[in-house]
Amino acid sequence: MLRVGMLTSGGDCQALNATMRGVAKSLYKSDKDVEIIGFLEGYKGLMYEEYRVMKPSDFSGILTTGGTMLGTSRQPFKLMREPDANGMDKVEAMKSTYKKLKLDCLVVLGGNGSQKTANLLSEEGLNVIGLPKTIDNDLYGTDMTFGFQSAMEIATNAIDCIHTTAASHSRVFIVEVMGHKVGWLTLYAGLAGGADIILIPEIPYDIKKVAEAIKIREKEGKKFTILAVAEGAISKEDAALSKKELKKKKLKDAGRYPSISYEIGDMLSAETNVDVRVTVPGHTQRGGDPNPYDRALSTRLGAHGAELILGKKFGRLVVLKGTEVTDIALNESAGKLKYVDPESSLVREARLVGISFGDK
Repeated sequence: MLRVGMLTSGGDCQALNATMRGVAKSLYKSDKDVEIIGFLEGYKGLMYEEYRVMKPSDFSGILTTGGTMLGTSRQPFKLMREPDANGMDKVEAMKSTYKKLKLDCLVVLGGNGSQKTANLLSEEGLNVIGLPKTIDNDLYGTDMTFGFQSAMEIATNAIDCIHTTAASHSRVFIVEVMGHKVGWLTLYAGLAGGADIILIPEIPYDIKKVAEAIKIREKEGKKFTILAVAEGAISKEDAALSKKELKKKKLKDAGRYPSISYEIGDMLSAETNVDVRVTVPGHTQRGGDPNPYDRALSTRLGAHGAELILGKKFGRLVVLKGTEVTDIALNESAGKLKYVDPESSLVREARLVGISFGDK
């Protein structure tokens, strides 16, 4: 019997169930007897032997359902080598569970941190396959992650809805989009939603340039402005600080501003004397059902993952390259982030249509 473990790790997103379905249905359609073990709440379930034996019926009717039927949790990679509160070696515990259940493979659905742990387990001798999940689309080695398109749709809808109230009240609105380290979600949602200013971590902003962009719109007779701002947007001044200095500044400002958007809003009010409002869609961007693109992509990614398992090709991360689903070594992606290139055609084209990135 082919015994396959499966877990979802890190932040949730809309197409986790759809991807698990793609793996399971493809395995069940093979000529092998298959048993799938679902670990509960991500790596936590693997550590503490919390799991359920799945049935084929568990994978029916979930293509369109968001979230994850197995539950998830965040287990920071940097703490994986540190014992838990009871002194348990987490890595050894995961290896022990894998061997105790006589698994032939472990399938990990997760983003950057989760795949780093997947690579660690692979290096420890376990058979592992990674599937690229994250609404941030920042996993190195793949052109697209599942969950990104669905999250972009939600963030875009938030910007769309703000447009009418911004126009009605002649206000400046900031819509804060998820993304602490990279700006893919903010950039694409900003483009799709018609934002006038887009601020992302990869392009540090000058608040005076942002204010200038608003004033130019006012002179052109445009009475409102929409800013799409990533959670991790950073000013040129802060970008010049050391990590230690930046951490100290953030701790100091923590009591004043719930997030960067409120700080930007305060500064813009002072620079322009305009009425600035902030909207934070927050975790709604992770919620709801996967859109058709993610359903199709997840099915393809899952099917390819099953193909790797059946072919005993382990230590691989399933990725999308152009329009083709393929795979790369887990260690090619582990520990790397896929950033927005400030000199890319995507950014250049955004500038051509008049979008300001607050840098010049």
